Amino acid sequence: WGTSYDGISAQPFAAHINEVLLQPLDPRDIEIKPDGIPYLPEIKYRRILNRSFGPGGWGLVPRGPHTLTERSISREYALICLGRFVSQARGEQDFFNPNGMPTASEGCKSNALMRCCKDLGIASELWDPAFIPKYKKQHCVEAWAVHIDKGNKKKVWRRKDRPLEYPWKEA
Repeated sequence: WGTSYDGISAQPFAAHINEVLLQPLDPRDIEIKPDGIPYLPEIKYRRILNRSFGPGGWGLVPRGPHTLTERSISREYALICLGRFVSQARGEQDFFNPNGMPTASEGCKSNALMRCCKDLGIASELWDPAFIPKYKKQHCVEAWAVHIDKGNKKKVWRRKDRPLEYPWKEA
């Protein structure tokens, strides 16, 4: 699978698979970053893929070596489902010291998975500019917070049903 595109666009997946892939997200599954970007945790993508194709019915395959800079790592990955090439995306992750490289490598893979899933329609709402402000208005709040370690104060986003998480506390 390092270079093959076997099975791409050969035929649509079965209706029962597409039904799971295209299911609207449960708003309780969506998280929000302090900067206001909503996202779906990686485990949620994996669960949707497992419900759609079954455990072992899909995989994320590297399509070349890692690309490293002083502070970031990236790599191309392909999503293979039921033996068919489905999508390819570059995952990226920043890191701040060499000891963080293994974690950054996993973050890179997770980022590629999320991007590949977009081509299957999974969590497509999160790419819809009309959905994001509506979701934030209904489920999130912007609050003044203090950084516990640094003491600086700024506005951050959180879900309405949850307190802020470390390193932030509401001011």
